[in-house]
Amino acid sequence: MNPSSSDRGQRVALLSLLVLTLIWSANWIVMKLAMRYCGPFDFSALRYLGSTLVLFLLMLARGESLAPPRLGPTLAVGLTQTAGFTALAQWALVRGGAGQTALLAYTMPFWSLLLARMFLHERLRAAQWASVALGALGMLLILRPWSLHADWGSSWLAIGSGLSWAAGTVLSKQLFLRQGRSLSALRMTAWQMLLGGVALGVLALAVPQRAIDWSPGLLAALGFNVLLAGGLGWTLWALVVQRLPAGIAGLSSLAIPTTGVLMAWAWLGERPGAFEAAGVVVIAGALLWLLRRPAG
Repeated sequence: MNPSSSDRGQRVALLSLLVLTLIWSANWIVMKLAMRYCGPFDFSALRYLGSTLVLFLLMLARGESLAPPRLGPTLAVGLTQTAGFTALAQWALVRGGAGQTALLAYTMPFWSLLLARMFLHERLRAAQWASVALGALGMLLILRPWSLHADWGSSWLAIGSGLSWAAGTVLSKQLFLRQGRSLSALRMTAWQMLLGGVALGVLALAVPQRAIDWSPGLLAALGFNVLLAGGLGWTLWALVVQRLPAGIAGLSSLAIPTTGVLMAWAWLGERPGAFEAAGVVVIAGALLWLLRRPAG
């Protein structure tokens, strides 16, 4: 790839990340509100199966091949990035606040960095490690392990969702490296989402939940998730992973939970405490440091 093509690819990835930040930050609020109308696993299955249909229709409209990527790796991505991440995050939202759940799910960048170093042999300079240390400090302030009032059940579910997403990110990167330009971000996203959505559907049928209330509020939440957060959102994320190192892609996404906390404060009245507010500021500082010193 020539330098101008590489620069253009990075600009596309950064623009995708900006749009993704706005969509996914708002979606933590939408997912929390959706819990008023149905159980967490029902909502997860409905949103992803709906998003999958949209993506396959889009591939047909674009004339893209519908042939699946390598089944084993694609299934692994679907089970981690779609099923594991979504089920754990949505379950955490049953009791946890939207802002704090978003922040804890976004321990993903730190898991992603560790896994990318182990399995993709990606390396970061000292400046990037400094941003990781700052981000970890911010997460510690939000978690407040010294507090007796912390909701550890919801917190660990959210952190587990971040670990599952990180594994899916590294697996996606491996799949793109193996298949090169023959695999588009749209095709990989559609197939992994189909496999992950089926797994979520099985989980929804197996776990007892409240009856679904097919109200306008639920339909609006599903519409936002199917069209924007699901179909468009995961395609943009696949573009980011395809065109940026996995570790940098993960760290850059820290903008999403920071924005999500501010949106939860404005829309749901989830006012952060002193430690949580300090954590948001520290994580924002880590993100700015990272973006000023991109990986070499």
